[in-house]
Amino acid sequence: MTQAITRMNPSSLPDAGKLGYSQISIVEAGRMAYVSGQVAWRPDGLPVPGDLVEQMKLVTANASSALTAIGAAPEDIVIARCFMTDLTPERLEQAFPPLLAFFGGAQPCITGVGVAALAAPDLQVELELTVRLPN
Repeated sequence: MTQAITRMNPSSLPDAGKLGYSQISIVEAGRMAYVSGQVAWRPDGLPVPGDLVEQMKLVTANASSALTAIGAAPEDIVIARCFMTDLTPERLEQAFPPLLAFFGGAQPCITGVGVAALAAPDLQVELELTVRLPN
């Protein structure tokens, strides 16, 4: 099987690899999947936790379930867009470890976006994925 995604961190850009992601992902031709923003809602309807880290753990669990449903894995993620309310360096530092754990070393491109609000007032983080489906 050929590698479907090539990751790059050129020396002319900051070394994102040290932080756990890539500046550039080159995708070989193939089927793509676009996973809607996953939030900290649970299939059983239990309340959303108030803690940012716990929310990110649920978000990544939901994203993992979505990947499983399409027969993909974290290494198939081309880009992840992370939307966060009250985005600050401190909050990003809190949320990043569970996100990196979900990626499992895959280092897709990541875009972080600070937003005023998400789909419900108790939500703090949302994760959207673009995935190159494996052959």
